[in-house]
Amino acid sequence: MPGPKMKIVEYNNTRHRHQVIELWQTVFGYEADHNNPEVVIDKKLETRDGLFFVAEKDMAVVGTVMAGYDGHRGWIYALVVHPQQQRQGIGSALLSVAQQKLARLGCLKINLQVLEENKTVQRYYAANGYGVEKRISMGKRLY
Repeated sequence: MPGPKMKIVEYNNTRHRHQVIELWQTVFGYEADHNNPEVVIDKKLETRDGLFFVAEKDMAVVGTVMAGYDGHRGWIYALVVHPQQQRQGIGSALLSVAQQKLARLGCLKINLQVLEENKTVQRYYAANGYGVEKRISMGKRLY
């Protein structure tokens, strides 16, 4: 379980933006334009859905999770914990907050996507109750 100094709060653009961008670039190494952290954050904030959370320790962002809900399914995005803070329960706490918020909205099922080669993350989600479903993920970039 996370230590007593860790807390999970709703994302605040003024307080968290710079730290979240830095964390995402460090961990995800985003290269595709549609994954640019500034664009992702701005688009998420436009939804005003309250489904973007950060984990803080001593005012420093050590993890994030974004969720989405379209009235049919929920989604988990950008669940990340700073490499030096991993294996302390922070990711599971973030995931739990997102799942609870989705459940309160009436969400019955949560989906997420993991890169096929990322076996570590697959094991993490499996340990948290997620399973592989026989689906093909398709996408289309609009810009």
